[in-house]
Amino acid sequence: MSLIPVVPDGHSHVLAEFDCLDPLLSALRLDSGRIKCTCLAVSRKWLALGTSAGGLHLIQREGWKQRIILTHKEGSIAQVACCPHDEDFIAVATSQGLVVVWELQVERRGRPERVSVSWEHRGHAITALCWDTNTLRVFVGDSGGKVSVLRAGSSKLGKGSAFVIFPVQTVTTVDSRVVQLGYQDGRLLVSSLSRCYLCDTEREKFWRVGNKERDGEYGACFFPQNKGLLVGQPPLLYCARPGSRIWEANFNGEVVSTHQFKQPLGCPPLPLITYRNEPHYNPVQRNPQSIAFPKLLYLGDQNLLTWTDSAIYVFTPQNGQVLLWTEVKDLVDIAVYRSELFCLHGSGRLSHLSLLSAERCVERLLRRESWPLSAAVCCMFQHTITTSRARKCIPIDRVEHLKSQLSSTTHLELIGQLEEVIAKLEPLDSASSSRRSSISSHESFNVLDCGIYRVISRRGSQSDEETSSLINQSTSEEERLKEFSFVQEEDQVDQDPQSGERLEAERSEQGLQFHLPLSFRPKPPRIALQAVKDSVSSFVKKTTEKINTLQMNSELWQRPEFREGGQSEMSVTTAPYSEEMENEVYDEVPNTEADMQELRSATERTISQIQDPLVLLDPACLRETLLEWLPVLERILGPAELRPAAVSDSNVDGPVEERLEMHYLSSCSEQLEDSSCSSGEAAEGEEAKDESYEVGEQEHQCNSTEKVSDVSNGSNPEPVRVVSPKPVPPDILANLTQLATLYTELSCFRNQENGQALKCTTFLRRYFFLLDQERVRRMCLLCYQEQPEVQGSFTDAMLDFTQSSKVVEVIQRGDLLRSLRSLRELRPWSTPLLLAHLHRLYEKHGEAAVRSFSQFYPTITPADVMTMAQQSHFLAYLDNLVQSRTEEHRLSFLQSLLEPESLRQDWLELALTHDAPQRCDTLTPDGQPRWHSHCFSWGYGRLLSLLIRLPADLSSKQKMAEMCRSHGYWTGYLYLCCELQRRTEAFSTICQLGDISLLEEPEGVEPQTLDEWKLLFQLSQKCSSVVESEQVAGVNGSSWSNGSEDCGGKISVENLTLMLARTVGPDQALAVLEECGVQLVLSPHSKLVCELLRVTEKRQRAMIQTMLERCDRFLWSQHA
Repeated sequence: MSLIPVVPDGHSHVLAEFDCLDPLLSALRLDSGRIKCTCLAVSRKWLALGTSAGGLHLIQREGWKQRIILTHKEGSIAQVACCPHDEDFIAVATSQGLVVVWELQVERRGRPERVSVSWEHRGHAITALCWDTNTLRVFVGDSGGKVSVLRAGSSKLGKGSAFVIFPVQTVTTVDSRVVQLGYQDGRLLVSSLSRCYLCDTEREKFWRVGNKERDGEYGACFFPQNKGLLVGQPPLLYCARPGSRIWEANFNGEVVSTHQFKQPLGCPPLPLITYRNEPHYNPVQRNPQSIAFPKLLYLGDQNLLTWTDSAIYVFTPQNGQVLLWTEVKDLVDIAVYRSELFCLHGSGRLSHLSLLSAERCVERLLRRESWPLSAAVCCMFQHTITTSRARKCIPIDRVEHLKSQLSSTTHLELIGQLEEVIAKLEPLDSASSSRRSSISSHESFNVLDCGIYRVISRRGSQSDEETSSLINQSTSEEERLKEFSFVQEEDQVDQDPQSGERLEAERSEQGLQFHLPLSFRPKPPRIALQAVKDSVSSFVKKTTEKINTLQMNSELWQRPEFREGGQSEMSVTTAPYSEEMENEVYDEVPNTEADMQELRSATERTISQIQDPLVLLDPACLRETLLEWLPVLERILGPAELRPAAVSDSNVDGPVEERLEMHYLSSCSEQLEDSSCSSGEAAEGEEAKDESYEVGEQEHQCNSTEKVSDVSNGSNPEPVRVVSPKPVPPDILANLTQLATLYTELSCFRNQENGQALKCTTFLRRYFFLLDQERVRRMCLLCYQEQPEVQGSFTDAMLDFTQSSKVVEVIQRGDLLRSLRSLRELRPWSTPLLLAHLHRLYEKHGEAAVRSFSQFYPTITPADVMTMAQQSHFLAYLDNLVQSRTEEHRLSFLQSLLEPESLRQDWLELALTHDAPQRCDTLTPDGQPRWHSHCFSWGYGRLLSLLIRLPADLSSKQKMAEMCRSHGYWTGYLYLCCELQRRTEAFSTICQLGDISLLEEPEGVEPQTLDEWKLLFQLSQKCSSVVESEQVAGVNGSSWSNGSEDCGGKISVENLTLMLARTVGPDQALAVLEECGVQLVLSPHSKLVCELLRVTEKRQRAMIQTMLERCDRFLWSQHA
């Protein structure tokens, strides 16, 4: 990493992206090319997303959970606005000019209702919505310049108010399209393409803001003055002008001043702080920018926000400065709540940004354990981080802890820069020390957390005042220490008020008891942390000594009742046994070396044998060779109960004592483990539900080495061993891994007939510490359907192997977005390790987690997800994975995933059976298509369309056509009939479906010859009687209209005649009818169409004749 440039002193704020909303869009299926997000709005409680399909998704911001979907059949959603004073109301505008006010009725647990509807702007594009700040009124502006007001009725306003329909009123009509609306304290601000207007809605008065016109999209907004000394002052108006200028006007519309931002915008842009990539700051000065600000929004604390399609700008208009500007690509719209920005991009993607100071940004990054990004921001904003004010957010110890978390191999230069920053850090009270001289000597003071100096006159004793100041300082230090050590989440849990009162009482008593002078500072957090560390180390040391005493006392093992004896008796028996222990340890060292030498020779001999092609390519010989090597492995690295016990010649009772020792030690260790687990569980549990889950996780972690499963051939449980029982030299570890993995693969794919051979599951669980995890993963993918127990054993082993990872703690907390971010920080990924973490994530969150797995492709393939997820959840993953590619690459990408080719039939069967219409709705009892049943919506219709359009051989297409017909997927069946040249079957199906639009390309089957038209006339007459009987009998009802599209016109002889007339002419169409023997009386409309076609045909012929004659004359003239 290169050196990070330092930002100049004038910049103190940044835009940061902490959360990823891609999984949210994926869960809502808004990340595809078919349905996109078109607009957004945000409030304290809701994030509202309008879609191109007419749906409005309301997502609860707490936990990002979808709560409500509001559907509109009047077009796509063009504008949406949340009521600022009552979040139970939301206004929606559609592309057809409809405005709807919804009452959500969340508190009463009722269904959302349309409490007001307006068609006042039918035929015009609605460009702005704005709520009244006090009453339930919505102001609407459109592309024609009309501004109307819509009042909503509600039962909250009193009895009978919900039944009152208020008329829609037109407020005004301005000279051009409305760009932006704003409302504050009874006045409406209208910004058009040419001017800004201020309207007093109560007195019905109008003013123009300024005298000069403009031409283009320029925004305007109110700017409340409710901070500090300005409380109670009327709000200001800010109106955008050409050339990066902004007018400031008073509440009466009089322009007070003009702010010029063209020259200040010549400064270099600040980088966006995001987890997606590293921040890059280029200190090179830019040219002055002349920008048209399309909208203005009030942001956070006295800031003004605007944007273009490539950048975001934040101004502080009261001092005429640029707070920051940042380049952000492909911006379409921004919604603001306080200091949070929700950005909609042209691709339909959403991003969640926050405006905050640099030190607050570093604090939040540290809580999320984003170490390299935190260090980069510290180095970039040194002038802000090094000040004493920043110590309240980032203590010195916290910065030093950040440096210790950086890798010395990949972040060496960053560590060097961070050390320079640490050397410049000012302590918290450095600012106050320079001002103490200005305070008179007869007064004492202390500094509050907000930065205010609290002066205390010396009315009492000096010791009391000094003690109170010391208590306040120590309290702030302890609070900072508590933040550094224990705060891991952004939302801190409130402390118990009773415990807080007790703590304050104890502090006050200590302060009154000890009259300490004020000549020294309290202990800094680093010293306090060191004291905590020493205390924990002392506890661990004492516990270790007690365990060692238990292990060394032989009398205690044989006769537990001696524990009640005296201390002298125990000390006498300890010394001789410790000498025996030392002798036994020295005897075991040469035995271990001899065992490793034997294992090395057996392994090398086996490796040399399998290098012979005659052995390697003959499974029987290869199995015999590996079986000769297996007993040596079992004897040396096998489980303890399988290894022969070493019998000592000098002591006959040795084995008995060893058994007693092992029995007692195992019981002691189990008790210690249980106690440690229970204490850990009691410390971590905060809520009942979370506590029960964490207890289960802790028990699993404590007993991971004792996790067992039944062996296929017997009843003895087999533990999963992820750590070698003995240290294996590196020189033979690679050969052992090769042989162990080869034996696992051979035992998996071939039935073991030899009684000495271990089953694949048993060998995998017993010697997992020797296996090549990637090869075992690929082996499991090939055999998981025939041998699911092998896949289960591999999953259990990987879960135990990754149990100590920090990511496991993040996943167990239950935050999906934070878990995914932690997994992304693990790059480069190891497939088996990542697969284990994703398995935990799936068990925790289900389908929501699976939908986000597409971001880990190609490390995690669809075959991996298929082994862990349910079929319906796998389909959601596959659909998201395919839709993540661009439209032109989806087909080739899906084809690359079909390995082997048989997966096409399996995936097609899954897509046809999940989230699909009932067969009784698409098929008649005799297996024929129901009328208009092709209009049903299929949950995975996009995936189905791609699967049937992939290149395939004849037999595969025939199988797919039969599957589509048996499930009633008629759109795919018609396409496959065209591919298989079954045009007669296709026309018969179209006539039974009764939709004439299916005879038009590109989605339908268009007749190509007159014989096919004659066949259509015959089929339509045959099917018309059947369709009429179904409609009369009520078969299929009106359920076909549940989908997202309206079906086409009815297939009849008259409609077919008109279609044929457009193709070959009316005269020839009537001749074909006579040949078929169809007697048809055309309606007046059809007769008129035929006459018009005749006239058109004659004029076309005359025009063609005229053009040919002119061409002929021109060519003869050129020839002459």
